[in-house]
Amino acid sequence: MKYAELANSGVLEQPVYEPGKPIETVAREYGLDPAQIAKLASNENPFGASPLGMAAAKRAVDSAHLYPDGGCHDLRAKIAEVRGVSEGSILIGNGSNELIELLGHAFLRPGDEVVMGDQAFIVYKLVAKLFGATPVEVAMPNFCHDVDAMLTAVTDRTRLLFAASPNNPTGMANTEADLIRLAESLPEHVIFCLDEAYAEYLENAPDLRAMIESGRKVVCLRTFSKIYGLGGLRVGYAYGDPDLIQLLQRVRQPFNVNSVAQAAATAALGDDAFLEMCRSANTAGREVLCDGLQALGFVTYAGQANFVLSNVGDGVQVFKELQQRGIIIRPLAPYGMPEYVRITIGTAEENKRLLEALSELMESGLTASAR
Repeated sequence: MKYAELANSGVLEQPVYEPGKPIETVAREYGLDPAQIAKLASNENPFGASPLGMAAAKRAVDSAHLYPDGGCHDLRAKIAEVRGVSEGSILIGNGSNELIELLGHAFLRPGDEVVMGDQAFIVYKLVAKLFGATPVEVAMPNFCHDVDAMLTAVTDRTRLLFAASPNNPTGMANTEADLIRLAESLPEHVIFCLDEAYAEYLENAPDLRAMIESGRKVVCLRTFSKIYGLGGLRVGYAYGDPDLIQLLQRVRQPFNVNSVAQAAATAALGDDAFLEMCRSANTAGREVLCDGLQALGFVTYAGQANFVLSNVGDGVQVFKELQQRGIIIRPLAPYGMPEYVRITIGTAEENKRLLEALSELMESGLTASAR
């Protein structure tokens, strides 16, 4: 008997998330120097990790023989201090992806529905299907969440509604007024999850803490993988009503966040100078990339995160051509957007190199269909 015959039926139909290719893999495939590869595919911080976070991580390695703090007390206390929420309203996860899955563990069963944008983070759909729920994908005109359409999609079977602001992979952010209206308009049986993975790149991020305090069923997610540069350590957090957080505590694994990640994240929360530098450089890089891509004839959407969305005609073709030249971007065919690529805003040198490579491709006629 084959393993597939023993597996739960849903596992056989479960899509597999396709991450961006690692630098080392691309280097081996094309005989390139890993140090010369520009990875602009996964929205990582091109300026590296928070220096304060890395210093704390190195110190924490000396205690790697001990189990981590299972309650993440120091990190929760620091988040509570920085964000102005109670420690009991915070749950730490192995990246915010784990927190999305914990919501599924706690609240989804076969027959339930999960509302999301049709061009939203694909993990929302994967988690819904993992627990036998039905993903209900709502069109996103102008690459932004349509609040009215999402509300219309809610039924008696809806249990979770996901929205990200800024949205990944389109980069567009909803206004605070839009998100508050969404939270206020949902029925009691629906939990609204606001994914704030890129919130630190906004000058004024939407704030739904008042919605949580008023009793609305809202939970918000943040991550240390983006502006803090700690993607390799996998740490994120949720904040919401303490009763909801306690339910999620019941379904998480013990010691789900390692001690090095906890130490790094705690210290990174105080690295204000690093965050301001990254935010400023990201804004400047966004302008350079958008102007350059538009000048080459590619319709490009700047968004408000640390990446841009560009219509290059054939995203997979452009992805392959750039990869051979040591530049990794993200084609968006898995999101039903085959004409588009997502490009992480890199360093000034990386942005310049990308634009020069695209210009060379166009001159050679390799991207003629992308205009």
